[in-house]
Amino acid sequence: MKTFLHVGCGSANKSGLKGFDSVEWREIRFDIDPSVYPDIQGTLVDMHAVATGSVDAIYSSHNIEHVFPHEVHTVLLEFHRVLKETGIVVLTCPDLRSVCQAVVNDRLLETLYESPAGPIAPIDILYGHRDSVAKGKIHMAHKTGFTYATLNNTFFNAGFKFNVGAARPSMYDLWIVSFKQLMSNEEGTKIAMNYLP
Repeated sequence: MKTFLHVGCGSANKSGLKGFDSVEWREIRFDIDPSVYPDIQGTLVDMHAVATGSVDAIYSSHNIEHVFPHEVHTVLLEFHRVLKETGIVVLTCPDLRSVCQAVVNDRLLETLYESPAGPIAPIDILYGHRDSVAKGKIHMAHKTGFTYATLNNTFFNAGFKFNVGAARPSMYDLWIVSFKQLMSNEEGTKIAMNYLP
């Protein structure tokens, strides 16, 4: 059985996570919020409670935008540290390019899509979900953002060797699968397609 670290799991578990929702994957839930009962409580910039080289994969959905730009490199170094040598990261975050296009089109406060937390407008994607932050969940504020090019380069700068990803403008999301080891384009893409939507 392989192990993946579900970073920023919230109340979710592996059910419905493409590629991880099978019996071959054991989930370790990691979150800053103790009220969601994670297996490990911690922050993206300090994952000391996760042993070095202990997990096969990391799944992180909409977390990296919650740290300051100068902390992003630290986060990815932590991801790199806790992964086994053959490890991968599957990460999604807002696509600033498509969000900024919505802002340019004067849609700053217009609902772009419905989420489990409620309606999401460009202002929520840029700065954090307004309702959550207003209710005192300050850790939900957004402090940085990426285009695919900057996300790709950020992973390379942290020591990852090969990336497969895509901007998905209709969903205002970026997706990347990043590998600790160098892969051929064919092999890496084949693996990544198991996890990308």
